[in-house]
Amino acid sequence: MTQFGIAIPQFFADGAFDPSSFKSYLHRAEALGFDSGWTQEQVLGTMPMLSPLETMTFAAACTDHLRLGCVVFVTSLHSPVHLAKDLSTLDQLSHGRLEVGVSSGGRFRPFSAFGVDSKTFVSRFAEGLRLMKALWTQPRVTFHGKFWQLENAAMEPKPFQKPRPPIWFGASHPNALARAVAHGDGFFGAGSTTTDQFAQQVPIVRAALEKAGRDPAAFRIAKRVYICVDDDRDRARGRVVDGLHQVYAGFNLPHIEDVGVHGTPDDCVRGVRDVISAGAELVLFTPFFDGDGSQMERLASDVMRRVLA
Repeated sequence: MTQFGIAIPQFFADGAFDPSSFKSYLHRAEALGFDSGWTQEQVLGTMPMLSPLETMTFAAACTDHLRLGCVVFVTSLHSPVHLAKDLSTLDQLSHGRLEVGVSSGGRFRPFSAFGVDSKTFVSRFAEGLRLMKALWTQPRVTFHGKFWQLENAAMEPKPFQKPRPPIWFGASHPNALARAVAHGDGFFGAGSTTTDQFAQQVPIVRAALEKAGRDPAAFRIAKRVYICVDDDRDRARGRVVDGLHQVYAGFNLPHIEDVGVHGTPDDCVRGVRDVISAGAELVLFTPFFDGDGSQMERLASDVMRRVLA
């Protein structure tokens, strides 16, 4: 059965965050039947966006059963030891509700701002992920890598989920899709890709699963969908396009205006059904300008209910 996630609010200008409204939003998300709430990571940029880890931690304290994730942590920019500890802690605090999305980040990232050599980010990503998994699952870790070395090191407590939280890969290149199958538990189609592009990626993932002898039922496929439901089609498109240009400013994505789903409830139902037909088992709705929760309400009543009917 198709599951639906909702973006956890992160877009707040300086001083605009209201804790009580944030808590009410997430309580309502649980009541409306959303299975999960998700953040995203963008450290540098003009769009005011709260950090995913701290936002998820606050969200964990505001909710009871909503699963909490980030798609994606660009882990090539992180210290895997610190990130493993932070995520293990959050999984404990949420009593095992954490989902972890990871990505190498792509060559357009400002690697020098993070002290990372752009020529080695893929190998750094792969090694860091191996180290995180080891710290989560082994009582003592001896690790002799190119970037990190540990001798008989312990990290406690381990994640609440055993052996570790689910790992989703954000990927688009065929090689990255193959890495998702080799090292992850799911593939998360980016919000910056169109439904048609996602539909081309899913068969690559399924072919890699078959080649690896993995059970496709144990590997999940999802897609982030930037969306706006509005009886005024032009206003809906304008809101999505404006939001996309703010989030992806400087990323040089020529077709970014084509990735959203927007329009009347009928338009959005068709768009979401297309995403599901392309292979999404989990659809993550990311509405723009939803400070009062009205978009989430419309998504639940006008889109989700009809898609599931």
